[in-house]
Amino acid sequence: MLDLNALTQAIGDLDEGQVVSLLEEFVASKPSMAEANQVVAACQKGMSIVGDFYEKKEYYVGDLIFAGELLSQAFDLLKPVIGGDSSSKVGSIVVGTVQGDMHDIGKNIFASMVEAAGFVVHDLGIDVEPGVFVDKVKEVKAEILGMSGVLTLAIDSMKATVDALAAAGLRDQVKVIIGGNPVTEEACKQIGADMFTTNAAEGVKICQRWVEQHV
Repeated sequence: MLDLNALTQAIGDLDEGQVVSLLEEFVASKPSMAEANQVVAACQKGMSIVGDFYEKKEYYVGDLIFAGELLSQAFDLLKPVIGGDSSSKVGSIVVGTVQGDMHDIGKNIFASMVEAAGFVVHDLGIDVEPGVFVDKVKEVKAEILGMSGVLTLAIDSMKATVDALAAAGLRDQVKVIIGGNPVTEEACKQIGADMFTTNAAEGVKICQRWVEQHV
């Protein structure tokens, strides 16, 4: 079995060569699903280290972007052993950065993580209008809508999107999770979302809980 601590540390250190080497060796060993899930958790712990370094100003925005790309690469390598089979998909989620906001680092990290957890992810990108979110949720019959934003104006865009979902008669059919710098419990209530988080790994757990309850 792969040394999970070594993998966590390699992601925390942004050591791409070490991450790729460890994961290629792991996938070649034909691991069980349980082992693969442990490896995903180790990757997510590595991202927490990156986040800590960023908060301490030891890492910068460029490092965060690279960390998100490294995580995506890691999950691509793991796809043969985690949720590569369509029958194992646990749910459908639409994600995007809301209208007026161009930041996508947090959204990309979250999208990578929920995809690794077995969700079908429909990523609409940045600056997404409320109507575009609504149309996609309706089209793919998504169980969850994830909205991200870094600017304070994102709060208004998130509320407009939740209101548009309600106007389309879809609000009861889809759970709404929001994330990003301006998001607080108070903002969550104001927007009308179901949950908020500023931690991508925690966001994945929330989505998993929702789908399990739904089943």
